[in-house]
Amino acid sequence: MQGKLKVKLERVAHVRSGDKGNTSNIAVIAYHDEFYPLLKEQLTAARFKAFYRDAIKGEVTRHAADNLAALNFVAEGALGGGVSRSLSLDNYGKALSAAILGFEVEVPEQYGNLLRGA
Repeated sequence: MQGKLKVKLERVAHVRSGDKGNTSNIAVIAYHDEFYPLLKEQLTAARFKAFYRDAIKGEVTRHAADNLAALNFVAEGALGGGVSRSLSLDNYGKALSAAILGFEVEVPEQYGNLLRGA
């Protein structure tokens, strides 16, 4: 029986982000096609929102871009009223996207050689 490794998202994917008003847009892109089904299964919109606790006040919608091995999350109410209105620099889209890299995913041991970093 093949075991599983619990690793941070940063070892299997990278992120891109943008923001408009009070909405953050975060794309999670798998480093390898083998990782994409795992991300799709484990990184749901609900788990994405829960990871941030109370930082995201509105709805989170996930869009799958299967041909790109990417998940795009649209998080409403995530920027403290909007970048130009917020006094909290930590809530900008770039900070939110960097934070999700700490999300833990389970990866089959057979993919261990595909993982990035230590």
